[in-house]
Amino acid sequence: MVFQGSSVAISHTGKVRSNNQDSGYSGSNLFAVADGMGGHAGGDVASSIAVGRLQTLDVPYTSTADAERALRDAIADIAAELIDTVAIRPELAGMGTTVSALVMVDEYAVIAHIGDSRAYLFRDGALTQITTDHTFVQRLVDSGRITPEEARYHPRRSVLMRVLGDMDPDPEVDTFIMPTQPGDRWLLCSDGLSGVVDDTHTAKALAQGLAPGRTADVLLKQALDAGAPDNVTIVLVDVGGQHPLFSGTPTIVGSASTPTGIDVPAARVGRGGWLHPNRQAANEPTHYEPAVEFLEELIEEDRRRARRRRLGWLVGLLVVIALLIGGLFAAYQWTQTRYFVGADQDSVVIYHGVQQNIGPLTLSTLYEDTGILLTDLPSFSRSSVEATISAGSLAEAQQIVARLRDTMGTTP
Repeated sequence: MVFQGSSVAISHTGKVRSNNQDSGYSGSNLFAVADGMGGHAGGDVASSIAVGRLQTLDVPYTSTADAERALRDAIADIAAELIDTVAIRPELAGMGTTVSALVMVDEYAVIAHIGDSRAYLFRDGALTQITTDHTFVQRLVDSGRITPEEARYHPRRSVLMRVLGDMDPDPEVDTFIMPTQPGDRWLLCSDGLSGVVDDTHTAKALAQGLAPGRTADVLLKQALDAGAPDNVTIVLVDVGGQHPLFSGTPTIVGSASTPTGIDVPAARVGRGGWLHPNRQAANEPTHYEPAVEFLEELIEEDRRRARRRRLGWLVGLLVVIALLIGGLFAAYQWTQTRYFVGADQDSVVIYHGVQQNIGPLTLSTLYEDTGILLTDLPSFSRSSVEATISAGSLAEAQQIVARLRDTMGTTP
């Protein structure tokens, strides 16, 4: 059964990169995003190969099991083709690509995923990330060592643990089947979008209910406004809905849209990578699959960073506590420069400190019993003493007592 709905695919180089290593596809039943990595040309080739193979799956399927099997087989074929390509073109050694692909089968979405491109589902006003990033920092999040918010700004956030590349002929791919329904909006994107536009702003854009093309433009603008340091590829799929149904003409974007135009420069001598001595120099690559030794180095580096972070928190906490104690001590010292006149049972006394208490802590002490009985004072003076009379110094408190003595014996 042919999918009923509307979709769009767009791709942009971004504001920093000089070329687009992403590829995207929007068809009748198949929708996919591939984010290439591995140098100026290698990423282009890898994502183009991925989308070129995946688009052969854009046919109706009789069952979700058939679609899932087809996705797994296609991704295995992509891995084999990447290996074969590097054997012929050794200057492309180290190239690879992420893949997030979606096949619609009746009321179900069949998803295949490897890498850090993402699939989201927007349903009933809520945005849910369906895929899990195969990254180093995601492992740190899963183990509770950092928070998702810390992962967004972690210096190693783009190190991939799983990717389609030229080193592994049998890649580990996540596949799963989910029910879908009219009104659902499926978003596939490279990390050029998800890495700079948070889920809250993405959800707001999807919630506007605009047609897929206009919604994708809104999301792209948000990525560009945020600096777009990487290529941005967006594939948006509406299930049913109010917008015109899909026309049936596939849309291919990014490097896969001009696969014959890829210019592969010769390998540069002396610019080796972690995995290959002849790896093509990258335009500041953000994706690579680390060797075991390098991964251990990253883990140890993260441990050191965590220790420094804990030490920083501890030092900061101690500084705050010290400032708080210093402030309380200074405040207490100030209270001990004050005096007030008050009542102690049946007599007038001078207190050292202030009238207020802090919980069980008393901020005043008895300084002098004046010997004046409350019963010897006029009612107004007696009421003032019982309510306490503040004094800025001992001399001022003594002056208050002298005035009280002058009122003794007067008419109440």
